[in-house]
Amino acid sequence: MRKTLLSALILCATTQATAQNPIISDLFTADPTARVFNDKVYLYPSHDIVPPAVTPDGSNANIRKDWFCMADYHVFSSADLTHWTDHGVIVTQEQVPWGNPAGYSMWAPDCVCKDGRYYFYFPNEPKEGRGFAIGVATADKPEGPFTCEQQPIKGVMGIDPCVLIDDDGQAYIYWSGMGIRGARLKPNMKELDGELTEMKFPRRPDSDANTPEIPPMLVGGQAMEGLPEGFKEGPFAFKRNGWYYLTFPWVRVDNGTETLAYAMSKSPLGPWDFKGIFMAEHPNGCWTNHHSFVEYHDQWYLFYHTNYYSPSDDKRRSVCIEKVSFNPDGTIQEVKESMRGVGITQASERIEIDRFSSAGADVTTTYNDTLQPQRGSCASLPAKGSWLRYGDVDFASISNGYLVVCAKANQNTEFFVREKNAKGRIIAKVKVTVITERGPFRRDQSGQWLTLSVPMEYIPNGITDVVLTCEGEGVSIDWLQFKNRPDYFSPVTTATSSPDNEGFIRRWMLLEPVNKPTNSNLTLTYDYLENNLTPPTALLPKDGQSMKIGKQTLKWRAVESNSYNVKLFHFAEKWGQQTYNSLFWGVTAIDCPEELTNIRLAAGSNGASVWWLNDERVLTLESDRRMVQDDGMSQRLTLHKGRNILRCAVVNGPGLSDMCVRFLDENMKPVTNLTIKTK
Repeated sequence: MRKTLLSALILCATTQATAQNPIISDLFTADPTARVFNDKVYLYPSHDIVPPAVTPDGSNANIRKDWFCMADYHVFSSADLTHWTDHGVIVTQEQVPWGNPAGYSMWAPDCVCKDGRYYFYFPNEPKEGRGFAIGVATADKPEGPFTCEQQPIKGVMGIDPCVLIDDDGQAYIYWSGMGIRGARLKPNMKELDGELTEMKFPRRPDSDANTPEIPPMLVGGQAMEGLPEGFKEGPFAFKRNGWYYLTFPWVRVDNGTETLAYAMSKSPLGPWDFKGIFMAEHPNGCWTNHHSFVEYHDQWYLFYHTNYYSPSDDKRRSVCIEKVSFNPDGTIQEVKESMRGVGITQASERIEIDRFSSAGADVTTTYNDTLQPQRGSCASLPAKGSWLRYGDVDFASISNGYLVVCAKANQNTEFFVREKNAKGRIIAKVKVTVITERGPFRRDQSGQWLTLSVPMEYIPNGITDVVLTCEGEGVSIDWLQFKNRPDYFSPVTTATSSPDNEGFIRRWMLLEPVNKPTNSNLTLTYDYLENNLTPPTALLPKDGQSMKIGKQTLKWRAVESNSYNVKLFHFAEKWGQQTYNSLFWGVTAIDCPEELTNIRLAAGSNGASVWWLNDERVLTLESDRRMVQDDGMSQRLTLHKGRNILRCAVVNGPGLSDMCVRFLDENMKPVTNLTIKTK
């Protein structure tokens, strides 16, 4: 049995997946059959949808209410098991000539390739008669377009088809219905090879005397012998090292939920030697599971489904993947469900950290929004020493990186991102600050999600595990992502600089951002700024020199902006501990060859800013504004012959602060004959 979310036709598109379970997040997928064609993995799942209130012809309200509801099939493909392309709908219930166009019963399918032709097998409710039949659609490509045969396979009464093509080219089909059955297929792949047997079906136990008996039916194939008692469905057969495997969902206890179990044989149709389960019941009580095995690039994988994105409804499910290992005798090692999934996660992609590979016993996960599970979950590290590990992150694309992380805490705390293990080399340190605002009322913003950008202290080589360790009070983390900085700044390698051709000053000593909570970019407090603007004018801070502001110890950085627009926000991403709710201070020395009078300082900033020349406040830009050249101009000023000190302060509340500044002469022409120094 299987599921679906939206039945709209979807154009070929890459889904939202980054090597984390479930692998498809933009629609419900279940009953996954994975096959390798043309050196890619193709995934053929069923598609769960919310039952429609009314059937397309208006004849039936609330059809299949509270039950499995599927109206079409999609096909997906991937070359790395990480990024999946949705090739759109390949078969709908309205396209099946023999099927009920409003049956909503397109359950677990399969697809195989023989002699360059692709055969897609699927169950459906027929227009006439009882139960289910299995149809075939064919195509020249694994993603279609597929054309449905006019009639279902004669003699197959049931659901969940699976086809195995043996080494000699002989194909076998398996299905569930009256237990699990199997049969040979004729070379045309559309008919059973063998006699059909008339079978009489017993009356349902809850039938009364007036219920008509089920007429005998012609059924092909044979029951698979050697399987355990109890409900079984969804067979998937494959061959490995001379052994045939028949795997199936199995309810092993009364009123239980499905496990995944298997049997082995030296013959494709048995008899089978039952070996036990390889995946236990879902921990969350989801009633069904359904699966397939595939070998890809010398590694075996199990595809299966859970109801992670629909925790209160186990009729809407989502596909997951795990690696599979075999014992020397061919038996299957138990497979544990995980949120990490398989494949390599690029460090430059968003890492949903609740999909960790392993964690300390005290780490928990919770949905970010219980009403919208597709928004994912967060992981909580409740105390100092808590840890989690996320495996197989590839840092090859990160060269000049910083870390962006979404986290929250109820009080100021810190966590480290490490390499390999809980004592590994530190990649980045993240401080999560609880914001407290003061005004007419005090509002404590503890427990609010903050998106923080922090510098990387170390960039690992290649593929490694990322480990998060709590270094203080508890913290919750939603996601993290490593990014490369554009070249906004260049190293200061020469003693002097000059304004650019338009007069803009690009060389600065910038202080790492000061923690200054604010709701807006509107104003700056002059007393605060002027009382803290140190060192005195006569001195310039040195590159790397520390400065204590409140409880923060910050460093001055000598930078050369690669643009007239000094990107303060990106400066914070590279060197700061926070980007938002911050204050930027800059200072530079201007050596003037002669006294220049009647000039004006012209500046622009994104957010409020204040400008001082030789300790005199000469310009203030207030309100939340866009950075515009010459947005504000000072009164007429004098640049002294020799050394002049220009300072600025720019606020960044919720925005992306930057600034630009130059001097204009009395004819409003840029002044360029200046020497800019940071020493």
